[in-house]
Amino acid sequence: MRVGIDLGGTKIAACVLDADGSEVLRRRVSTPQGDYEQTIASITALVQSIEKEVGAVCTVGIGYPGSVSPLRGVHRNANSTCLNGRDLIGDLQARLGRDIRGANDANCLALSESFDGAGTGARVVFAVILGTGTGGGIVVDKHIVVGRNAIGGEWGHCPMPGTDRAERRARPCYCGQFGCVEQFLAGPALESEYFRHESEHRSLQEISGRAATHCDPSATAVIQLLCERLADALAVVVNTLDPDVIVLGGGVSNIHALYECVPSLIRQRIFSDQFETPLVPARFGDASGVRGAARLWE
Repeated sequence: MRVGIDLGGTKIAACVLDADGSEVLRRRVSTPQGDYEQTIASITALVQSIEKEVGAVCTVGIGYPGSVSPLRGVHRNANSTCLNGRDLIGDLQARLGRDIRGANDANCLALSESFDGAGTGARVVFAVILGTGTGGGIVVDKHIVVGRNAIGGEWGHCPMPGTDRAERRARPCYCGQFGCVEQFLAGPALESEYFRHESEHRSLQEISGRAATHCDPSATAVIQLLCERLADALAVVVNTLDPDVIVLGGGVSNIHALYECVPSLIRQRIFSDQFETPLVPARFGDASGVRGAARLWE
């Protein structure tokens, strides 16, 4: 059996898949905030408790924010900054006494959905995480495209198309750049956009709900702007990669307007007389990344 771990900013999720890919169990614990050693301890304890429950030693795969530097062999680019500069995989292998496989969380989402999710049967799957952060992953024929510099699919840290230098400079990103796609499309960015309209804090769920019922012009404007910007950003992916399917995951992906509005907006922006690529939500929702992590051993 295979254990998958999804290391997030607020939670560490785990699942076990059997030989047929069926889910045996799922567990979740809170992520120790800003504490690397406790994060390692929590993951180790979670795997050990799962293996005790299923009565078997399992393979372990982990999906994480950021990536491992091919140059230095340590973690980098994670918005959970306590991971950066640390040997996450090596430390977990030492604790658990076995080999572990790891990949970026968006890559795990793409892998999961390519096996038996919304990308089933597609050769080229581009998956997007739209949540507290924004990321992308590419899978071709059920293989993750890591890339020469281990940044394959890192679409969330490209400059946002359609913005000028001044607008980008006004949105610094934790990665050290300015005006990244993440700074325009992630949940916190949308909540800030609403605050600029109304000088009032509302959650993303509230904003999308008020937009859906047409009771709040500011909420409607924020969601329309999200659709326009997502189309701008995805048009670059379509022109570059031309995937067979685009799968959306993360909290922002639950906004139904994206699937109604964004495809027609992409069609207006790409170098083609057609846009037939499905834009679909992840079949396994929040559980998809952890399933993809388990499948790293396939």
